[in-house]
Amino acid sequence: MAGLYKAILFLNYALLLSVILLGAAKYRILNQKEKQYFHCIAFLFFIELLNLALPYIFRLNDTSFLYPFYIAGEFFLLTGLFIRKLDGPKYALGLTGLLAGGFMISKYGFDYPSNADIAKVVSNIVIICLSGFTLIREIKNTPAQNRFILVDASIFFYYSVSVFIFIIQHQIAELSENDYYIILSANNILSSILYCSFLYTFIRLKK
Repeated sequence: MAGLYKAILFLNYALLLSVILLGAAKYRILNQKEKQYFHCIAFLFFIELLNLALPYIFRLNDTSFLYPFYIAGEFFLLTGLFIRKLDGPKYALGLTGLLAGGFMISKYGFDYPSNADIAKVVSNIVIICLSGFTLIREIKNTPAQNRFILVDASIFFYYSVSVFIFIIQHQIAELSENDYYIILSANNILSSILYCSFLYTFIRLKK
């Protein structure tokens, strides 16, 4: 199972790099709201790049300190994306920024909550709700207004299943090595589906 996990992982890296390159090429034809999708995927690429670079280049094997930053950044960018698409009030954007910043200050300054996974689950649930509301509204609109509906559906699917996998993983006290790699591989397959939705959408984009 370790071999399968590594194969899927490197496939994910290749897909993510392809999304970044294609997204950068299509950036000029994105409207203001759509550019937020590229910012989200660029942030994820930056995190993955740090996770790869720090151990191999700087010999820093423990990169767990990036986890709270990843949670906060992901929450801020994705909630901001869907709030804009839902035409939400500007104070809602400010509130998500305060929550993300407050979490990082709390975690890095006071190590609270001690288990950052709690914040990850709450963050994912909020993203699921916002992406679900966005999808419901997009279904009622014309196809020309829904250029990223496939990506929105993939985000909703990815975070919904990821939360389920995350909860199941933490309910099991002891995992065998095979079970551990199966769970990681399943999550990476979900990531691949999400990246493919970005690729397909960027390929089809026209002015």
